[in-house]
Amino acid sequence: MKTTFTIASAFILLNIGSAAVNAQNREPEVTQVTNIRPYDQSGINVFEAPKDTNAYFDKLKVKFGAGFTQSFQGLKHSNASGGLYKITPGFNTANANLFMDTQLADGILLNLTSYLSSRHHNETWVKGGYIQFDKLPFKGKVWEDIMKIATIKVGHMEINYGDQHFRRSDGGQTIYNPFVENYIMDAFTTEIGGEILLRKNGLFGLVGVSNGMIKGNIDELSPTPQDANTNKSPSIYLKAGFDKQLTELARVRLSGSYYTNSSSGGLTLYGGDRTGSNYFMAMEKAGGTYAGNFSSGRLNPGFSKRIEALQLNGFVKASGLELFATYEAANGRTKSETSNRKATQFAADLIYRFGIEENLFIGARYNAVSARLANVAAAGANPAIVYNDDMKVDRIAFGAGWFLTKNVLLKAEYVNQQYKDIPAADYRNGGEFKGYMVQAVVGF
Repeated sequence: MKTTFTIASAFILLNIGSAAVNAQNREPEVTQVTNIRPYDQSGINVFEAPKDTNAYFDKLKVKFGAGFTQSFQGLKHSNASGGLYKITPGFNTANANLFMDTQLADGILLNLTSYLSSRHHNETWVKGGYIQFDKLPFKGKVWEDIMKIATIKVGHMEINYGDQHFRRSDGGQTIYNPFVENYIMDAFTTEIGGEILLRKNGLFGLVGVSNGMIKGNIDELSPTPQDANTNKSPSIYLKAGFDKQLTELARVRLSGSYYTNSSSGGLTLYGGDRTGSNYFMAMEKAGGTYAGNFSSGRLNPGFSKRIEALQLNGFVKASGLELFATYEAANGRTKSETSNRKATQFAADLIYRFGIEENLFIGARYNAVSARLANVAAAGANPAIVYNDDMKVDRIAFGAGWFLTKNVLLKAEYVNQQYKDIPAADYRNGGEFKGYMVQAVVGF
């Protein structure tokens, strides 16, 4: 009996040891999609998606994520002439996003993002998608060496112009934004194109080419008396910078981006957000609608035919204190104009994150825009309004937030936005809105 037990015990131990050795020799199995920006708190202050060329691939993987935001708005607005949309405190339409990321092959990722609910669209619709190559399915050391520093993206996607678009609210995905709303001049659009990003030793550079429109278009452009050019030009955009973790507690990132198009059928660099502002009906006229007036509180300079835009960004984080600053200068025109107009923007966020894993934060933002709009009289909207000078919009916001978990955020904001140097016949003359916003956010 004792001999039998000893033999059985030895057999069991032998099998356990053999299994352990085999487990050590076997490559680890991939349990998640790699090289994507997390959709929860860990995605904050992540700019371009991380690059891991050592990830092991065994089979196709699919990951679903989502972003949900419910806002309560307590804003008031006023102007010199009256006639504004009547607003009272209440809940805004809940926004929701759906993310699908698929690991197609070793180093090859597919992304599809859909808006399930938004202010501008009641129905579910696709924001865009792309295929991302961190490796190429070609044999050869030259390709391996290139792809150690290169990332290639192709699709109908959010283009990588500037750094601010990595910190903005996008429909239901608002967890990256320490404030409720985006910049007054919101540089964001989705276009069909491709990008090549190179990264090494903290330095990075990007070149991108797109169709210069928010959707596909094969139509010839219509000539106007001011512009007879009927050819469509691609948009070219460039980006370069430095991003380095200097010490365990200190990080610095500096970047510059440039975007240009000489002849487009519908540029939307400052009007490409099809979900809408988080300030519902702020500074909108009576009779407006949520969908028709989806960009409340923002200013689109309307460079729809030609554009040159430059955005400079600086990000410094020391322990829990972070500063993110933006300077932007753009010029362009519509197809009904003969000369370019200019627009400039400055913004600065000062955020302090504290608590366990920085789950609490407070912050302040200053944002100012100076822009010359299109000659409204030429468009026939109101002959009494001619913008011969720049109009100015200033905003100051104070925010605070609490991450209950890395997936659940409660944040609040007080905002005051003023409109200055507006022609007397414009309803925004003497305009101002101010008040509080509260948002409950989920991201995973």
